[in-house]
Amino acid sequence: MGDVVSTHLDEGRRQHIAEKTGKVLGEFCRCYKEQYGVALFNSVRYEIEGNGGPQAQLLHRKVPLEDHVIYSGNLFQYIEENKKWRNRFCVVPHNYGLVLYENKLAYERDLQPRVLVNSAGYKILTSVDQYLELVNSSLPGVTPKSGHSPILKCPTDFPLILWHPYARHYYFCVMTGKEQEKWRAVFQDCVRHCNNGISEDSKVEAPAFTDAVRMYRQSKEQYGTWDMLCGNETQVLSNLVMEELLPELRTTIGPRLKGKAQERQRTWIQISDAVYRMVYEQTKAQYDAAMAKCEQERPQMESTIRTDMDQIITSKEHLASKIRAFVLPKAEVCVRNHVQPYISSILEALMTPTSQGFAEVREVFFKEVTDMNMNIVNEGGLEKLAEYMEKLSHLAFHPVKMQSCYEKMDQLKLEGLQQRFDVSSTSVFKQRAQIHMRQQMDDAVHTFETLLHQELGKLQGKDDLCKSIQRILERVLKKYDYDSSTVRKKFFREALLQITIPFLLKKLAPTCKGELAKFQELIFEDFASFILVENTYEEVVLQSVMKDIMQAVKEAAVQRKHNLYRDSMVMHNSDPNLHLLGEGIPIDWGEEYSGQPEAELAADKRRRAKQVVSVIQDDEGVLPYEVGTEALLQPSSPEPREPEEPDPGVPPSSPDGVEEIREALAKESLRDGVKVEERLTNGTDATQESSTTKEVTESVPGDVPPQGPASEGDGEHRATPASPVPGAEVPSGAGVQHAAPASPVPGAEVPSGAGVQHAAPASPMPASPVPGADVPSGASVQHTTPPSPKPRADVPSEARVPHATPASPAPGAETPSPSAGTACHQPSDKETGEEVAPPGGECSPPQPAGTTESSEGVQTEF
Repeated sequence: MGDVVSTHLDEGRRQHIAEKTGKVLGEFCRCYKEQYGVALFNSVRYEIEGNGGPQAQLLHRKVPLEDHVIYSGNLFQYIEENKKWRNRFCVVPHNYGLVLYENKLAYERDLQPRVLVNSAGYKILTSVDQYLELVNSSLPGVTPKSGHSPILKCPTDFPLILWHPYARHYYFCVMTGKEQEKWRAVFQDCVRHCNNGISEDSKVEAPAFTDAVRMYRQSKEQYGTWDMLCGNETQVLSNLVMEELLPELRTTIGPRLKGKAQERQRTWIQISDAVYRMVYEQTKAQYDAAMAKCEQERPQMESTIRTDMDQIITSKEHLASKIRAFVLPKAEVCVRNHVQPYISSILEALMTPTSQGFAEVREVFFKEVTDMNMNIVNEGGLEKLAEYMEKLSHLAFHPVKMQSCYEKMDQLKLEGLQQRFDVSSTSVFKQRAQIHMRQQMDDAVHTFETLLHQELGKLQGKDDLCKSIQRILERVLKKYDYDSSTVRKKFFREALLQITIPFLLKKLAPTCKGELAKFQELIFEDFASFILVENTYEEVVLQSVMKDIMQAVKEAAVQRKHNLYRDSMVMHNSDPNLHLLGEGIPIDWGEEYSGQPEAELAADKRRRAKQVVSVIQDDEGVLPYEVGTEALLQPSSPEPREPEEPDPGVPPSSPDGVEEIREALAKESLRDGVKVEERLTNGTDATQESSTTKEVTESVPGDVPPQGPASEGDGEHRATPASPVPGAEVPSGAGVQHAAPASPVPGAEVPSGAGVQHAAPASPMPASPVPGADVPSGASVQHTTPPSPKPRADVPSEARVPHATPASPAPGAETPSPSAGTACHQPSDKETGEEVAPPGGECSPPQPAGTTESSEGVQTEF
C-alpha cells in the first residue's frame, strides 16, 4: 500500500474504519432481513396467483456469449508504481471484465494477467481536463496552481481514463481517434453491463436487497435516485459505506497531507482506494453471513406462507385499508399539486430519445440482415451463410455497431425537473434503456436465426434462400415492433414511478411517517415477518400516483406517439411452435456449417476464441512508443537485472528482445523502394512504400523498437519469406512487408493487426547501442519451423504464426546463451526488493531490464 498510505491509515484509524463499516452493515442487515420475508411472500403469492403481462413474441436467448470474447487489442496503460506507460494486451471476455496481459503471447499461453478490473461504478473519460476537474473536486481546497504540471500527462491526444469516486483510477491511451472511439464504446459497454450486476433472475434476494438499500437511505433522509446503486451486492454496499465514511476521512486526513498539490491528490486517491478495499472485504464477509442466515430460515418461512397464505393476505389488506384512510387524502392533494402537472412533460422527455434508440435498433438489425442477404446473392449462397450468421448472431453485443443506438439516449434531459424531483442524474435511466435495447436486439437476432435454421432443410437453391431470409425478416420485424412497444411502456411507467415516488415520500414524511408506528398493532405476530407497515405505506402512496401515470402512458399509445401500441391490441401468437424451437439446442453456425474439425486442444481453443468485434487499428500518426512518452518517463530507472539460470522445463519466452528487433530493422533498412500491397478491411487494395516503414524505423534511436497500440511487438518476426494466403485479409496498419511470394496455404486467415514482418535474409549489419537504452541480457531469438496449417484454420484476431529461421547475429550484438529462450524470470520489485513468484509455477514472459513492474500486481476482481 506504500509508506505514505500506511502513515495515514495507522492501526487506530483502521479500527475506526472497521467499526464504522460494521455499524452501517449492521443497520442494513436488519433492513435486509425484514425485506427478505416480504420479498419471499410476494414471490410465493405471484407464483400462485400469476398476474403475468402480455407474452413476448420474440425468443429469448439463455446463454448469449458462451466461449466468446467481446474485444481484444493493444493499448497503453499508465503504471502508477513506476510512473511509466506500458503497452498492454487487453481482453474483454463474455463477462465484460477488463483483463490486461503483458502481451498477446501471455494471453495465448494462459499466463497470469497483470490486472483484472470490474468496471462497475466507473466513468469513461476521454479528456485529461475532464479528469483533472473531477480530481480537483474530490479533495476540496487542493488545486494545483496554473503553470504547474498536472497529476497526469498523456503522451498522445487520445486518452481513455476510468474514474471512480472511491476506487483506483486506470489510465490508458491510444494512437488515433478511431481507436479511441472504439475503445470508448467497448469500455462503456463494460460499465453498462457491470453496473447491472444484481441478477434479475433472483425473485427473492434481488428485490429484498434493493428495497433494503432504499429503506436504509430513506432512514437517513436520503430520497431520490442513487447513482452508485451499481455493481453486485457487495459493491453496492461498499458504496453505501463509503458514502458516509469518505467525507469524514476527507475532513480528518485531508489537512494532514504533505507535498505539492499534485502529490496530495495522488496520495488521497491511493488512500481512498485502500479504504475502499478494506470496506469491500469486510462487507463481503458480513453480507454473505446475513444471506446465509436468511437462506437457512427460508424453508420454514416458505412453509408458513403456503400454509397461511389466505390469512396473510387478509391481514395485509386490513392494514392497507387503515393506512389508506389515513394517508390517501394527503397523498392525492400532493399528487394533484406537485406531480400531476409534470407527468406529461417527464414522459415526453423520456419517450423521445428512448423511442429513437429502439427505432435505431430496428434499423441496424434490418440493415445487417439486408446486407447479408445481398452478399449471399453475390458470393455463393449457402456456403457463405454460416460465416455471416456467425457474425449476425452476436450483433447485440457488438459495442461499435450498437453505439448509434445507445447514443440516442444521450439526448435525455430533465432540465428543470431534476431539482424539483431530486433526480441526481439521468444516467440511471439511460443505462436501463440501453440494456433494454441490447436485449431486444438479441431477441430479434435469436428469433431470426431460429426461424432461418428451421427453413434451411426446405430450401432448393440460392433464390429460395434469399426469399426465405426476406420473408423471415419481415415476420421478425413485426414481432419486434410489438415487443419493443411493450418494453418501452413498461420502462416509461417504471421511470415515472422512480422519479415521483421518492418525491412524494419526502413531501409526506413530516405529516405521515411519524404516525405509522400506531398501525403496527394491526399485524398478527405470526405474520410480522411478511407484512411491514413501511412497505404497505409506500404501496398506498404508489397507488395514489399510479392512476395518473398509467393514464399518461395510455394516452401516448392511443395517439400512436413514437409507434407505441395500445394496451387493448394483443398480438396473437402466429407461431405456436416458435417458443418450443427456442428451447432447443443453441445453434452454432460455425461448427454446423463451416466443416471445421471439432477436436481442438484447449490452448488452440483459447487462442482461436471467437471475437464479437474485429480489431481494426490505424497506422496513421503512429510514433515509436518510447519517443511518444520520452518526456514523461522518470530520469532514473531500475538497474538491469542479472540473467537467471535457464529452466529447460519452461516454454520459450516472448521473442521481443532489443537485439532481435534491431537485426530485423537493419535488414529492412536495405530494402528501400519495394512496394507492398495491402488488402484493407473493406476489401479495397492499397500500395505502400516500404520506405515509409524505413522512415519511421530510422526515427527510432538505435535499439528502441517501434511499438504502439496499432502493432504491439509480441516479438515474433519472420526471417524468411512467408506464404501469401489466398483470400486472406491484411488490415490497414498491420505494417506487413512481403519479401517474396511463397506457396499458398488454402483457407488460412491472417488476422487483423498481425504486425508481421516478412524479410529476406540480409547480411549482418553492425548496430550501435543507444545511450540509455535498456538492453536485456537475457534477450532470446526464437527459432522454429513453420507448422503446416490446417485447411480453413480460424486464426484469431492478432494471432501470430511463427515462421522463423536462425538469424545471423549482428556484430557487436550480445549473443544469448542457447538456453536463454527458456529462462523463467521471477519479476522483482526494484523499489521494494520483493520477489514475486509466478503463480502455479508458470513463467511469465521476461521483460526487458529496467521495466520491472511487479509492484503493479494483480488487482483482485470485485
